Amino acid sequence: MRRTTGAEASTPVRPQCRRLAVSQTRATDMLKKAGLAFSVHSYDYDPDADSIGLQAAQALGEAPQRVLKTLMAKVDGKPVCVILPSDREVSMKKLAAAFGGKSAQMMKPADAERITGYKVGGISPFGQKRRTPTAIEAGALAHELVFINAGQRGLQVRLAPQAAREILQAISAPLVAE
Repeated sequence: MRRTTGAEASTPVRPQCRRLAVSQTRATDMLKKAGLAFSVHSYDYDPDADSIGLQAAQALGEAPQRVLKTLMAKVDGKPVCVILPSDREVSMKKLAAAFGGKSAQMMKPADAERITGYKVGGISPFGQKRRTPTAIEAGALAHELVFINAGQRGLQVRLAPQAAREILQAISAPLVAE
């Protein structure tokens, strides 16, 4: 995306992204109580986007590998939370294996909203109504900082992925489909 204005015709322009002091959600409350270093970033959420995670990455001006999406699934019928890069798909076989299960499937949106207390497009692994076992894509831990949904559509927290893994007591495993 480029803006062309006179002599600055080739100057790149960062997409609309606003850094906020703190926005109150259950997710940010959880992170504050844990004493984690994080920043909150809002962006213009597009409910009609083909991929909510990729749209968030583009709006934030970040690489999709650093903007992680939060998915809710079931392993052997039990709810689990999955965190992986926004440009990748989860492997159900790898997900089931990560939790020591036999089969995995995506959770229906209405069930995900009921269990987490968040709306689809704003589901965060932090501050869910009902704590669920969580797995984070091992490759995401290689980044110094990542973005994860802050519990509201158009709101992300930026933090160290290791800190996120620790506070969530998440397992890390290869989860992405090849």
